[in-house]
Amino acid sequence: MLFGPLFDTGWYPTVLYRGSEATSLAASVPASDNAEQKGETMTCPAQLVRGEGGRIGLFVLDGLGGLPHADRSTTELEAANTPHLDELAQKSSLGRIQLLPPGITPGSGPGHLSLFGHDPMQLEFGRGLLEALGSGYPLAAGEIAARGNFCSVDADGKVTDRRAGRPTDAECQRLCALLSAQVTVDGAQVQLLPGKEHRFTWVLTGEGLGAAVNDNDPQVIGRAPIPFAGQNDASERTAALATDWLEKAAQVLSAETVANGTLLRGFSTRPEVASFKDLYRLRSASIAIYPMYRGVAQLVGMEPLDAGQNLTDQAAALSAAVKNGFDFIFVHHKDTDTAGHSGDFAAKVAAIEAFDQVLPSFLAAGLDVVAITGDHSTPTSMEEHSWHPV
Repeated sequence: MLFGPLFDTGWYPTVLYRGSEATSLAASVPASDNAEQKGETMTCPAQLVRGEGGRIGLFVLDGLGGLPHADRSTTELEAANTPHLDELAQKSSLGRIQLLPPGITPGSGPGHLSLFGHDPMQLEFGRGLLEALGSGYPLAAGEIAARGNFCSVDADGKVTDRRAGRPTDAECQRLCALLSAQVTVDGAQVQLLPGKEHRFTWVLTGEGLGAAVNDNDPQVIGRAPIPFAGQNDASERTAALATDWLEKAAQVLSAETVANGTLLRGFSTRPEVASFKDLYRLRSASIAIYPMYRGVAQLVGMEPLDAGQNLTDQAAALSAAVKNGFDFIFVHHKDTDTAGHSGDFAAKVAAIEAFDQVLPSFLAAGLDVVAITGDHSTPTSMEEHSWHPV
């Protein structure tokens, strides 16, 4: 069983456990006949792939890692009541994962790519691509996608809430339909793909577009959105179109009481990425409720499955996936990260405990290898991602 973080301090899982016999991961990897044995070296994935194996489940509790809160002596994970994780840990090995180099704070996209075996420092794309793919939009060559937030701004144009109070999915759909009907730009087409709560995907289709455009999201409240600028001629065209769209959208949203602004970040085209099957010869699938996480899995070739609306639905989907012959199944749990961004210690504890309660149902699916980890840390004391190991 490959097992990810259980406690934020002390011990973390990184284990290979099959059936009733635990095996060293290093010992199970055959050395290349031509490899020079001069200490530890990086080995390409093809040399690590074995012909036999069982069903592998990777469970990612988004933003799982934390830090002791100012008024508490424990992290959220240490405070949580997790009897099933504790029991599982007794027959697993534990360890930490540094998903990006120390000091670099990973976003969810790079964090997941690292977990999937890619080097996120070598892949250049923005979050917009992942949101588009996760929403079922394939993003053709030459198209640009960006992640959008509905936000709240004051009379001076400064952001007061980057997530507009987290509107309902239905409200997000209404706002996207409103803007799609009333906002156009000259010489290009903009499509809005509604997501969960405040999230949407902004897709730009036209000639001569570039994705080297900065985010306008200031990432903190009390500041005005950052003006768009492109790093080359094609990207300047994208920046100009985005600015035009944003200004027109602000006029339409001015009558809204909460979601009266928009933020765009992660402008991206679609790069070539080696598929999970090509790298590992595994038939893989994702069970993720939120589009962005379906998107990052789809980028590496995982088949998106219907995840339903909650952990119980995801457990049922996992059982069906195992029966349908998938070799590798990625399951994503978002609520831990949402609570971290909200600075809600109790809610993050509850999100961890909710996963623990459903864990027996996940394990009943009949997996041979289980990994439980996080894609990054989102301490409630910081309300943002941090660079700490998970």
